[in-house]
Amino acid sequence: MTQNLPHVPPVEPELTGVRNFRDVGGLPTTDGRRVRYGRLYRSGHLASATPADAAHLASLGLHTVFDFRNAADVRLDGEDIELPGVRNVNIPLTDPADGAEFWRMVRDGDLDQLRSLLADGKAVARMIGSYRAIIKDRTAEHSRVLHALADNNVPALMHCAAGKDRAGLSVAVSLLAVGVERDAIEEDYLKSNEPSRRYQVRRSDTSPAGRSAEVMELLGPLFDARAAYLEAAFDTITATWGSTDRYLSEGLGLAPETRERLREGLLDAS
Repeated sequence: MTQNLPHVPPVEPELTGVRNFRDVGGLPTTDGRRVRYGRLYRSGHLASATPADAAHLASLGLHTVFDFRNAADVRLDGEDIELPGVRNVNIPLTDPADGAEFWRMVRDGDLDQLRSLLADGKAVARMIGSYRAIIKDRTAEHSRVLHALADNNVPALMHCAAGKDRAGLSVAVSLLAVGVERDAIEEDYLKSNEPSRRYQVRRSDTSPAGRSAEVMELLGPLFDARAAYLEAAFDTITATWGSTDRYLSEGLGLAPETRERLREGLLDAS
């Protein structure tokens, strides 16, 4: 698909039915280049996109939408809308039954149950463990995504349910592969905390008690983007493979020529 892609930040609309949407263009690499605008986008799920949202997404010239939700997520939120001429690729990064009982408790549990489940650092530990596991256990899935990007399946949009964790890690891995600075990856990741981007907490009890300050504080670590989570992912790469380069070459099977094609496809000309 041939396009005249922008070299300056495009005006980013606020999509009403798609949360956490953004272009990751403009991020700097360690060798002085930048991610090209109009090549890689990220968001929450597309199931609730309005007609205006769909029109904007269709205008981007997307080649591929990567959906990292599992079957349980899709049952909860619905299938993505269909965009003309766009290939939808579902690559679940968590299993359908993974934590199903946990998330039912998050949605339906009373205060005592939530305290038992989430208090005293349990919620943070769960999130850190999840990030570590995705890095260690989902190398085949991340390899598939990066090879697809290298094979010019761009412009691409990556999303999960909230666009924060599974999509956040997949974007982070993609950016590592083209040499984006870690501080810049973290800065983009933390944008998911902005009020207009945050995933909405779902609780069966919508009364003041069901969404009290204590309840929301207990749930906070699950719905936050925290630097400690991303750092845990980076630390796992180092602890498991010794370096980012070995993670990419040995863990994800990226040959030097594949990484170069990734850079050609995602970065501005040097």
